Amino acid sequence: MKRQKLHLKAPDNWVNDPNGFIYYKGYYHLFYQYFPYAPRWGTMHWGHAVSKDLVSWEHKGLALYPTLKEDRNGCFSGSAVEDGGKMYLVYTGVRYEAVNPDDPHLCLDDQFEASQLMISSENGLTFDNENGKEVIIPALQDPEIGDRTHTRDPKVWKGRNGWMLILGSTVHGKYGEALLYHSTDLHNWKYLNKVSKGPRYGWMWECPDYFETEGGGVFLVSAMGFSKNNENEKNHAICFRAALRQEDGQMELSDDYQFLDYGMDLYAPQTTPDAEGRRTMIAWVRMPKVTEEGWIGMFCSPRVVEIKRGHIYFRLHPEIRKAYSRKITDAGEASENGYMARFSLENGESVDIGGYVIKREDNRLITDRTAVFPNFEGAHLKSETPELKEGCRLEVLVDKNLIEIFVNDGEYVVSSAVYGLKNRFIHRIQGSVELYTSES
Repeated sequence: MKRQKLHLKAPDNWVNDPNGFIYYKGYYHLFYQYFPYAPRWGTMHWGHAVSKDLVSWEHKGLALYPTLKEDRNGCFSGSAVEDGGKMYLVYTGVRYEAVNPDDPHLCLDDQFEASQLMISSENGLTFDNENGKEVIIPALQDPEIGDRTHTRDPKVWKGRNGWMLILGSTVHGKYGEALLYHSTDLHNWKYLNKVSKGPRYGWMWECPDYFETEGGGVFLVSAMGFSKNNENEKNHAICFRAALRQEDGQMELSDDYQFLDYGMDLYAPQTTPDAEGRRTMIAWVRMPKVTEEGWIGMFCSPRVVEIKRGHIYFRLHPEIRKAYSRKITDAGEASENGYMARFSLENGESVDIGGYVIKREDNRLITDRTAVFPNFEGAHLKSETPELKEGCRLEVLVDKNLIEIFVNDGEYVVSSAVYGLKNRFIHRIQGSVELYTSES
C-alpha cells in the first residue's frame, strides 16, 4: 500500500473529512471519507491509514463501504473508540430517497435520510461490512430533537458515567445544533440534550467534537453557512471554550469563538488523545482543483490543542517538529517532504515563499496566495489573524501543495492550499531564517 510522510494525502482520487482518529494497539489509525472511483465527491467509503508516530503513514485500503439499506448511498463521517480490546467505528449511513437522474452518486433535492451505525473489529484492520454493521440511532423522526436528513457525524468518547455521543444537526434548516446522547454499552443510546448558538453560527453544524484538555473543555464544530461574505466557501470550522455536564448533557459555550485555522482551508477537524495523552487534532485541507498527479484532498499536520489564559492554542505536534530536524542552509536542499522555516517578523516586514507572501501589518499576520492559487470568482486569496499578543514568532511548514504557519507556538495558525509553488525563499527584508527538513 502507498506510504506517505508528514502530510497524509489522498492515495488517489478524492478524500475529505478525517474519520475514526484513534491511537489503538500501538498505532495511530486515521480513517477518511474516500471516493475511490474519481477525483470528485461521490458515494462515500472509508479509506484507512496507519502510523506509528503521526509522521510516516501507510494507506491500508478500504475499511467501510455501503452494504445496508441505511448506508447504501454512503458511509458518512464518524469516530472510533476502543472497548474491551475491540475497535468500534460509529458513523452516519445515508439512504437516498430520490437519486439524481444525471448522477447516481448524488441525491436529488436533499431527499435522503441519515442513520447512525456501528461496526467493530478485533484488530482495527479488518471490518465485516457484510454482516457486522448495526444501526444504533435510527433516522430521527421528531423535528423538535433533530433533522431526519441533516443529522450526522457522530463523535463518541468514554465519559465519567458511561459513553457519550455528540451529533451535528439543524433546527428546521435555520441554525445549527449539536445533540448529546448517553449509553452504558455502546449499543443502546438515550437522547439527553442539545446545544446551539442561534442563526449567527450557520444553518447546520457538522463534525462536532467535545473534549477536555489542559485549561478546560473545547467544542469544535464545522458550521455550514457561517460566512456571509462574497467568497465561494461559506462553511468554516470554529471552536468555543465549553463545559459539559454529562449527567444531563447540558453544554455551556463561551460567548466568543475562534476559527480553527485562519487560512480558512481547514474543515471537519477530529481529535484524539495521542500516546502521551495530549489532545491531538487533524483536519481536512480543502483544495479547489485536482493536482497534476490526479488526486485531490489532504490533511494538515497534527496539532496539540490546549487552552492558555482563555485562548485555544493549536500547537505543532512534537513528532512533526522532531521530524523536521535536519538543518539546511538553503530551501533547495529540502527533501521531497518540504521544509520548515523559523523566523520572526516585525511590523512592516514580509517574506515571499515561491509566490506565497507572508507579512506582519498592524500587529496581525497577513498572507496572500494570489500568485499560487487558482483564479476563480469567490476564491479566498488573502488571510488575516486577529491582533497578535505575543510578538510574531513563526514556524512555517512548506510542502508542495500546503503551507502551514504556526504563530507564537499555536496562538494562531494559517494553513493554505497552494499550487505551482516554487520550493525556495525569494525575499526576506531582514533578520535570520533557520531552515530544517526531514531526514528522508
